Amino acid sequence: MWKSKPAAVRLIMSQMSKEHNHMIRFTFAISVMFASVCCAQAAEPIHLFNGKDLSHFYTFLRDRGKDVDPKKVFTVTDGMIRISGEEWGCITSKEEFGNYELTLEFKWGDKTWGDREKAARDSGILIHSIGEDGAYSGVWMHGIEVQMIEGGTGDLLAVGDGSKTFEITCPTAEVKDGTPHVYKEGGKPHTINKGRIDWWGRDPAWTDTINFRGKQDVEKPHGEWNVVHVIAKGNTLKVELNGVIVNEAIDVKPAKGRIQIQSEGAEVFVRKVELKQL
Repeated sequence: MWKSKPAAVRLIMSQMSKEHNHMIRFTFAISVMFASVCCAQAAEPIHLFNGKDLSHFYTFLRDRGKDVDPKKVFTVTDGMIRISGEEWGCITSKEEFGNYELTLEFKWGDKTWGDREKAARDSGILIHSIGEDGAYSGVWMHGIEVQMIEGGTGDLLAVGDGSKTFEITCPTAEVKDGTPHVYKEGGKPHTINKGRIDWWGRDPAWTDTINFRGKQDVEKPHGEWNVVHVIAKGNTLKVELNGVIVNEAIDVKPAKGRIQIQSEGAEVFVRKVELKQL
């Protein structure tokens, strides 16, 4: 068939074939380049704290409400967020997020307040937060808490309404004689919709006292910077503290929402809040 066609026709068809192949290669190259650009853009971190202001957040304080902070509980100084802890509340992200890696760097200050004056310094990161501000005890939006407390940073708490809307399922060690549920890699799954699941190294002799240090604590001594890394992938969670995996959830509900950073009776400084979408 091919040889029976006139030479001129064969030449035209040959050129058309070459042009077609060239177009395919060109289209493929453009597709690869476009995909690379999209991936690069997707990998760009979101700096929820820009080092200058709280423009990605709003404040909420018990008995005051949204963006009313006369005592300056939340301020930015020297490239850090200072949370005084004097009043209970939080800063809350203006956007909801799901499927991300969150990195937060914090250190404890010296000031403590009220009935927490001599208690372990306390704060926390509430992720997957949904619903109304102050729905939980008039202070926080319901969500899943990655605890920040002396001796217990990395505990996971269901800060919910007691329903299945807010649940955490973690692999845990065997519970004996009423001991708390403690994360254990490969352990038996346990589900909570209130209370907490301790990080693996929480000292059984933990007491709610200022400057508490456990035997296996991964948290740095008071005044030093700590790095909390939360990987929220689908309906799973993994929590790292200073490069060590301290807790993990194989199922959480909900799987997306706002991010809150708590004010809970202790001064705390935050210098980095960075999020990367997965």
